[in-house]
Amino acid sequence: MALAVQRPKLTLSEKLYLPAIAAGLLITFRHFVNRLAGRTKVTMQYPEEKWDESLPEWYRGAPTLVADEWGRERCVACQLCEFICPPRAITIKPEEIPAAERWGKVEKRPKEFDIDMIRCIYCGLCQEVCPEQAIFLKKDYSITGYSRAEMNHCKAKLYELGGVMPGLVNKWNEKK
Repeated sequence: MALAVQRPKLTLSEKLYLPAIAAGLLITFRHFVNRLAGRTKVTMQYPEEKWDESLPEWYRGAPTLVADEWGRERCVACQLCEFICPPRAITIKPEEIPAAERWGKVEKRPKEFDIDMIRCIYCGLCQEVCPEQAIFLKKDYSITGYSRAEMNHCKAKLYELGGVMPGLVNKWNEKK
């Protein structure tokens, strides 16, 4: 069943769009006066000036991998980030940790961990789903490369970008 919506009757000035045009011109004139008075800045000199200090707290940037204080990788290759990634930008190939090693109880670690930054949509789902807090979104908005191959970040590049994140890592907890 169709629902009829009653449209309001417009006045003559509303039909001519005069109030809307006047409001737009007023905004433009206000920007013009503020610019002449030096109260607003129009251009940012990009390489020298960056938005880093004015980025909001909730800004989502490029995903990176982080290590713990001792340089051990946090990732347990659970592949949750790979499965939840909407554009399928993350690829993980896990490998088993030999049982004879000290951390053999962990069972897996990433042999390869690749993120295609061209496909990544910076949604932050990979960070939210990670049980070991191994993947973080860095507040970086200028990710560039000369080729597609440069935009495919491997595990070493992701650890280089991510750095160290202190805190408890369940993977390395002796009591678990």
